[in-house]
Amino acid sequence: MEIFEYSPKGVCSSKMVFKIEGDTIIDIKVIGGCPGNSLGVRALVQNQKIDDVIDKLDGIRCGFKSTSCPDQISLALKEYKQKRD
Repeated sequence: MEIFEYSPKGVCSSKMVFKIEGDTIIDIKVIGGCPGNSLGVRALVQNQKIDDVIDKLDGIRCGFKSTSCPDQISLALKEYKQKRD
């Protein structure tokens, strides 16, 4: 199992910590941001395939911001995949 840390940009959360095994997200912890949303997103991405999560979360915006915590998760996972390849 790998631990991958990401510092999101343009959102309220300050850090995302992923536990990944193979191509599956085992768990994610979002530090900062909206607690309810973070717990909801965590529950939805646990034990999901990385590519499936990227497809679902990529491009989601928060209000007038150009990004969101879910979008930042997709960007983090894209970065993880690039570093892994």
